[in-house]
Amino acid sequence: MNIMDDTLSRPTLKSQGLEVVLSDGAAHYFNYYWLRDNCPTSFNTDTRERSFDIFHLAAAPRAESAEVDSNALVIKWADEDHVTRFPLAWLETFAKGTPRHDPADLPRSAWYGDHYPQVPRFSQPALLANPALRAKWIEAMLVQGFTILTDMPDSNEGLTETAEMIGQVRPTFFGDYFDVKTHIKPTNTAYTSAALELHTDTPAEEHAPGVQFLHCRANSVQGGESLYADGVAVANDFRQRDPEGFKLLSETPVPFYCEHDTYDMRSRQTVIELDQHGEVSGLTISQHMLDISDLDQALLDRWYPAFCRFGKMLQEDKYMMTFLMKAGECMVFDNHRIVHGRAAYSATSGDRYLRGCYTDRAEMRSTYRALVSEGRFKA
Repeated sequence: MNIMDDTLSRPTLKSQGLEVVLSDGAAHYFNYYWLRDNCPTSFNTDTRERSFDIFHLAAAPRAESAEVDSNALVIKWADEDHVTRFPLAWLETFAKGTPRHDPADLPRSAWYGDHYPQVPRFSQPALLANPALRAKWIEAMLVQGFTILTDMPDSNEGLTETAEMIGQVRPTFFGDYFDVKTHIKPTNTAYTSAALELHTDTPAEEHAPGVQFLHCRANSVQGGESLYADGVAVANDFRQRDPEGFKLLSETPVPFYCEHDTYDMRSRQTVIELDQHGEVSGLTISQHMLDISDLDQALLDRWYPAFCRFGKMLQEDKYMMTFLMKAGECMVFDNHRIVHGRAAYSATSGDRYLRGCYTDRAEMRSTYRALVSEGRFKA
């Protein structure tokens, strides 16, 4: 909306801030510290960082005078030789103290066991060549949490270049990458041919990696079907089915561990994860990495039954998506949202080899914002 000078009254100076009338016809208050700290000249357009240091002011910032000129608030500061000019339209975006718009804060779409035909699929070479398509891929990850990439190169480098389209490869205590195949002396259930229950990875890390990549290099064995479920769908339904159980699992941190000869990783996590809106954003769950609980035994009288009710619900056919991975595909999914596992397979019936790595959810959101928005520092 165009803001005309003649419709505005002169700003009113107060002890710690000022009031200025904006396009809604109402006077809006702005604090002097905030106004001085966020003067457009406070930011370096090359580094995109604040270069002004408010700690070095000799006295609290105070306006000597203020006026509206050509749709801008102009402030002459007392005790320093400085003038600030704010476009009124820019001030309006902060007038009500609401959080800055985040294009990556998208509503999640829950999915169920019949979802496999509708899983968003993208060709890996096409993603490398097309930034707009990469934005659609990441949007699918933010909304649905699970995608399948096709036409993957049969190489270690192919997985790396795929992960780096979202962010940097995120090491864990297993290393930068991991190879899911039968090991002679396994340090993890995944490195056997046994069935693997639904879980999220590395729950024993204080901040478990957020995005998982599983590149199928070979899969000719009998059995080994992949199992996936949307933790958001299950937890949302659990919230309706069992409100008290949901409260216990979303508010009670419990211990997880991962221990071997050279590492002893421990953390405390809630099974159900909530975002800043109070909505379900994911899970932390792993039967084989849940530590011996040190919670009060009377609390466990309620927590364990709720945990078991939820665990059984995860395995209901309504939620379980089952399929066979194909060589040349890469499963990319939110490790805090999507629980995954596999059926047992015959290790001598063929070859099964998956190579995996992780990136972080925050980097994924950052990449998405950079792809779809101009940011605050337009060239």
